[in-house]
Amino acid sequence: MDLNNLHVLSASEAARLIREGVITSEQLVEACLARVRELDEQVQAWTFLDPDYALAQARALDQLRLEGKPIGPLHGVPIGVKDIFDTADMPTENGSVLHAGRTPSRDATAVAMLRAAGAVIMGKTVTTEFAYFAPGKTRNPHNPEHTPGGSSSGSAAAVATEMVPLALGSQTNGSTIRPAAFCGVLGFKPTHGLISRHGVLTLSRTLDHVGLFARTVEDIALLAEQLVGYDERDPDTRPRARIPFVEVAAREPPLPPMFAFVKTPHWERTDEATKEGFAELIEDLDKRVEEVELFPSASDAWEWHRTIMDAEMAANLAREYESGRDRLSEQLRALIERGREVRAVDYQRAIAQIRPIHESFLELFEQRYDAILTPAAAGAAPRGLASTGDPSFCTLWTLCGMPAISLPLLEAANGLPIGVQLVGPRAGDARLLRTARWLAARVAAS
Repeated sequence: MDLNNLHVLSASEAARLIREGVITSEQLVEACLARVRELDEQVQAWTFLDPDYALAQARALDQLRLEGKPIGPLHGVPIGVKDIFDTADMPTENGSVLHAGRTPSRDATAVAMLRAAGAVIMGKTVTTEFAYFAPGKTRNPHNPEHTPGGSSSGSAAAVATEMVPLALGSQTNGSTIRPAAFCGVLGFKPTHGLISRHGVLTLSRTLDHVGLFARTVEDIALLAEQLVGYDERDPDTRPRARIPFVEVAAREPPLPPMFAFVKTPHWERTDEATKEGFAELIEDLDKRVEEVELFPSASDAWEWHRTIMDAEMAANLAREYESGRDRLSEQLRALIERGREVRAVDYQRAIAQIRPIHESFLELFEQRYDAILTPAAAGAAPRGLASTGDPSFCTLWTLCGMPAISLPLLEAANGLPIGVQLVGPRAGDARLLRTARWLAARVAAS
């Protein structure tokens, strides 16, 4: 085996080879670090990475395996962690000068679960300021003059450049799906409350989700399977039976899936490459896809999302605003000030709309469809670094807490990837991954 190219391995392949003793975790991590040395000066995906410490973790895990100790499903596999997840052995600065040098004493629940599964916490990936719109230093790996998206820009770019096979991100609006689409990797936003957010920067309890990045559906399933679970410190998680993500995602669907193509009211924002790409995809799917109009009760969802996000972020970032507003970006300061003006009656009205909207979607799934098909973004990554792009095609699904995945199935004329988004019903995450794998295989074969 060519040890110089281990960085190309998927997480599933790498875990198997380490388990079988074909390669070591140290060899894999060294290959990933070589990739960092080669590319990160241009891409700038990392905000904290200590190569010696990453290798020390790998050596310790290799020793455990040699001693015959139990090992986890991600044993020896390196993973990037967005710098809003607390890490007891690394800084967590939330992309802000206000939190520079912040060193938590404990891991976030998701990070602790990754360690329990045997993962190497490679380092902390770049986030936008407080996971909002003000861009970080990361560049799009396909063209550094284009945005990588936000706010999980570093995680998406690190996976896209094969610096790590897996990474954690988050989504409060479009912060996983959009950078995944712009960087050409898979991004998965699970059902709201499926993965604990304890120890993660809180922006909006109603809207915050943990996000996952990988290069294959199998790897998304493997990562999700390690992270799902009840945590009494996250009040939106629930006790539930173990979900066999890897097993379900690998199965062939009993019947070819049916897709509901939903343009949403923002279809006019899509560029010509996206329109043409979706037209070809729909033609290829033929009778397996039908266009479905968004029902009227969802038409105001974008405004409801904004009301909730503004109000909850203003409350959660009140201390930062009061003590350091002059060091906040103009975008974030404006959001907090809008949020401080939201009336309680408008906030409660917006919250009350979430359940009815999702119940309407449930009827759609129960009647006929396996997944909703819709763009992940309005097009490929825009040129320029002052903006992270438009999250409009993610907003509705984030508000409803429904699982969504972006697949890099289309391409613009300039070679930049265009993401295709699939959305499923709440708690239908594993079946959504099965459908995503089917669609990716269908496109690859056509």
